[in-house]
Amino acid sequence: MTKRISLTQHLIEQQRLHNKIPSELRLLIEVVGRACKSISHAVGKGALGEVLGSAGSENVQGEVQKKLDVISNEILLEANEWGGHLAGMASEEMETIHPIPNRYPKGEYLLMFDPLDGSSNIDVNVSIGTIFSVLKAPEGMTTPSEQDFLQPGTRQVAAGYAVYGPQTVLVLTTGDGVHCFTLDREMGAWVLTQRDMQIPEDTKEFAINASNARHWYPPVKRYVDEMLAGSTGPRGKDFNMRWIASMVADVHRILNRGGVFMYPADAREPDKPGKLRLMYEANPMAFIVEQAGGAATNGDQRILDIQPEKLHQRVAVFLGSKNEVERVTGYHKE
Repeated sequence: MTKRISLTQHLIEQQRLHNKIPSELRLLIEVVGRACKSISHAVGKGALGEVLGSAGSENVQGEVQKKLDVISNEILLEANEWGGHLAGMASEEMETIHPIPNRYPKGEYLLMFDPLDGSSNIDVNVSIGTIFSVLKAPEGMTTPSEQDFLQPGTRQVAAGYAVYGPQTVLVLTTGDGVHCFTLDREMGAWVLTQRDMQIPEDTKEFAINASNARHWYPPVKRYVDEMLAGSTGPRGKDFNMRWIASMVADVHRILNRGGVFMYPADAREPDKPGKLRLMYEANPMAFIVEQAGGAATNGDQRILDIQPEKLHQRVAVFLGSKNEVERVTGYHKE
């Protein structure tokens, strides 16, 4: 029988090997993991738990919130605010940061999260997920401000996502590779099921919302047209298109079998550099993808090098198999 390794055992062993996961960070990751278990339980109840449908409110982005968006946000806030590992939190669903209440001890880390990615899929039972990112609080910080969170993605000390699908999985990096844990629902434990995930450098799959094709800028249109031309076109091979409308599910597929995920800026709103959020989606996913041997850019530069200017900053995203990301980025630079 193969020995089962828990999330806790894995983190302790990684600390012994690489000396990058101090106990405070390990405990923080474990708390986030427990919160993801609670969210998975709520998602799994569906209509039986009366959690489907709209919450009748909008988030700071002006997007209609689903009941599960609100529930997931509250689960993550409540799970993480009392442990003493954090100085503050920020969520895609909230306008500004969430300082740790004064009645609790403060820690040295900052946590950012998209509590439920892929909300449009909630009511139709398609995979959705949670994305999170961990930063070190700046030296000498006493009370966190929004400015303290505005660190480039290269400063992340951990990032991960959970996918709530046929299985619930947690994918994690602390800067030494990418590892996947599957939730054993009977035992309530995260079990290591994949070590050192690697994205193939070449691929025959791409993910993009093709309904926006008429709005794409020329580099994206050129790149996708070449792939659609298949074996008779300039690329000389056939490509498949996949689009789940849930970034966690699309990225998880790419981590397992390669591919390129694209959410470009387009001509509908020329003043916006993209739709996805740099701090809650692009940075943590770029960290994970790079750790798995892939690449992630905004079409112009490496996503992890972007200096954030505001908490809810948006960005174009091209990530996945290295050679394809370099190709579409090259088209932008031409």
